[in-house]
Amino acid sequence: MSGASVQVRERAKQGPGMGRALHAEWTKLRTLPSTGWLLLAAVGLTVAVGYAAAATLQVRECQAPLCHEDLTKISLVGVRLGQAAIVILAVLTVTTEYGTKMIKVTLAAVPRRTNVLAAKLAVVTAAAALAGAAGVLGTMLAARAVLPGNGFTAANGYPPLSLGDHLTLRAAAGSVLYLCLVGVLGVGVGLLIRDTAGAVTTVLMLLYGSPMLALLISDPRWQHRIHRYSPMDAGLSIQTTRDFTTAHIGPWAGIGVLAAYAGAAVLAGALALRLRDA
Repeated sequence: MSGASVQVRERAKQGPGMGRALHAEWTKLRTLPSTGWLLLAAVGLTVAVGYAAAATLQVRECQAPLCHEDLTKISLVGVRLGQAAIVILAVLTVTTEYGTKMIKVTLAAVPRRTNVLAAKLAVVTAAAALAGAAGVLGTMLAARAVLPGNGFTAANGYPPLSLGDHLTLRAAAGSVLYLCLVGVLGVGVGLLIRDTAGAVTTVLMLLYGSPMLALLISDPRWQHRIHRYSPMDAGLSIQTTRDFTTAHIGPWAGIGVLAAYAGAAVLAGALALRLRDA
């Protein structure tokens, strides 16, 4: 048998390349009835909550001579709620196929498990980035419009929120990155648990449960540790633009903590995909 024939056989065993796997996963994500609504919810919740937070902040309620509130972080607070829609979307990208048994067809068409996983991660990350960018830009524009009416003007020492400021830009871009990592976390947990309700509950408890636990603990040292190593509190430290000495963790170190959670979930999910779907 010639070398060319052997290569053809090997390629046939491996199935379609990465490009076709990406196209297939994008088609499946696009045709899910919930995809559009979840992306819209992610954007809408991020903007609505951020606008509400900025609209209720009044300069006269701040301590003189300056307000010590982080206006950028307050404006981006809607990410805390908008991420729930990204989690649901990421989990559904995986668990829908297991619920309908279509995962067998997917793995038959694309035998290489790494291609399937990489394609799912790519389309979820792209969707999260698109919704995140729209939501963050919308909430920044909304806050920029409403804050001057509440006394946060240049005349009072508060320049308008601007992406031209490197700290504001880092907080905005970091929030989009945060949502992408939350999507990656959802895919990993979805592959591991394979049940929509169970996977969504697990990820949401992981994100929201740690801050709630910190509220129940009176020891400041343990409160600090929980905030420092919880995926949501650590990851959202990227939004901090002032009072860094009082933060539980640095902005990029916090994103690193969330990335570690997401990476561990993906590795566990990849192992489950390889062993249980062999």
